Amino acid sequence: MTAFDYKKEYRALYLPKDTPSVIDVPPMQYAAVRGCGNPNEEGGEYGRAIAVLYGISYTIKMSYKGSRKIDGFFEYVVPPLEGFWWMEGGVPGVDYRNKSGFNWISIIRVPDFVTEEVFSWAKEEAQRKKGIDMGPAELITVSEGRCVQCLHIGSFDEEPATVAKMDRYLEEHGYVNDFSETRRHHEIYLSDPRKVPRERMKTVIRHPVSQNSIND
Repeated sequence: MTAFDYKKEYRALYLPKDTPSVIDVPPMQYAAVRGCGNPNEEGGEYGRAIAVLYGISYTIKMSYKGSRKIDGFFEYVVPPLEGFWWMEGGVPGVDYRNKSGFNWISIIRVPDFVTEEVFSWAKEEAQRKKGIDMGPAELITVSEGRCVQCLHIGSFDEEPATVAKMDRYLEEHGYVNDFSETRRHHEIYLSDPRKVPRERMKTVIRHPVSQNSIND
């Protein structure tokens, strides 16, 4: 039996082209950890958050090999790491020159069979096995709605060029960015920066949008 791969089954969400396009994103649930600060900080909050997310995600994925039986379980490939980003003080979008001012919610998608009860079990089990505090993790559902997205190829510091391309696309097609306290700059990490050269890294950038009322 082939494991369900979200990237392949939902290619429009995870594998867009390197030209901007508008997409309606359905509600999805995630394992999530909230934090702030520079994600590149050695031994920092962001690195700990990622360890928590992968610990829980793989505990759920491999549960069928143990005594825990989850209703509706199916074998699947753990989806890519993602993140919502904004600036300290609630400023929408991101300022790439001020990484220490980042606020973020680091996330990994989990299947719909993951209930609050299953998630609580996975946190406890992962903490027991890994010896890492899984307390900060939570199960959330996000409804992004209509967004513009584009595949960015290159380093994270070069993302502004892709964002500018997305902004031009919005202007040409009658949309505007629609950032809010619940709609954030969103990144999906398709490459492992530890293994892939910076110039070849692939990241999906997604921004919430709405129709430009001036054009209505």
